[in-house]
Amino acid sequence: GASIKKIKVRMKYTGRKSVIEGLKRVSRPGLRRYVGATEIPRVRGGLGVAVLSTSEGIMTDTQARKKNLGGELLCYVW
Repeated sequence: GASIKKIKVRMKYTGRKSVIEGLKRVSRPGLRRYVGATEIPRVRGGLGVAVLSTSEGIMTDTQARKKNLGGELLCYVW
């Protein structure tokens, strides 16, 4: 059968408040979104993180920019 790929996200809390305020999926099976290294968006003015799937694996927007890699834009976390 087809292999199912998953990403696990563990929530972190400061006291009773979640450190993560929001998460938005960008690419979907029916509509993939790819960006080049120079097109990677800044999330919430640099306070959030974009998660990308690149040729070197899954990484944050900062890591992808440092390696000059683009890829599939998976989600935004803020």
